[in-house]
Amino acid sequence: MIQFINALPKIYQPLAFYLMQRNEIDQEKLQRILSCFQPLKVSRKQVLINYSEICRAYYFINTGSLRLFTVNNAGIETSRYFAFEGMFATALPSFIDQKPALEYLQAIEKSELLAISRKDFFDLVDTTAKFSHIYREILEIGFVNAQKRIYGFQGFDALEKVKWVIESQPKFLVRVSNKMAASYLGISPSTLSRTKSRL
Repeated sequence: MIQFINALPKIYQPLAFYLMQRNEIDQEKLQRILSCFQPLKVSRKQVLINYSEICRAYYFINTGSLRLFTVNNAGIETSRYFAFEGMFATALPSFIDQKPALEYLQAIEKSELLAISRKDFFDLVDTTAKFSHIYREILEIGFVNAQKRIYGFQGFDALEKVKWVIESQPKFLVRVSNKMAASYLGISPSTLSRTKSRL
């Protein structure tokens, strides 16, 4: 199987390895899954999903990073989720129920993605048990991480929040701007700078 993956176009190899690490998939099924994904290159700050837009695609990140964020009435951004290489990202509630997204999905670096349409995605979920298993795993990991962040942050001070993000996502503070990181952690950029200097 390694030889088969290495013979694939380079852009599909990270996704193929991702899928194979989670579930043994035969060559025919793997080829079918990969054929549903289309390469997409996006620039830094490019918005993939706008607020109130219906989400119609799921993205796998080969290189770069994406973030989900909201903007309140005062124009203040709150980052909710960051995804880096080897991760999936989309505005999931809108992707599932096809109602307008209540958030933005944006590239925060120049990124190389693989995009799959909602129709193709759920066709795979319905017809390919191995892909359905991977989808369930993505949902479970996302839910667990969100719960850890929500409930962990309730009792954390700024230093504990920064230590938590360093432990759970070591590259986060290197890849993400202070402003975005602070909005994710629920502290001000100046507090984040002071806290980082204490580490």
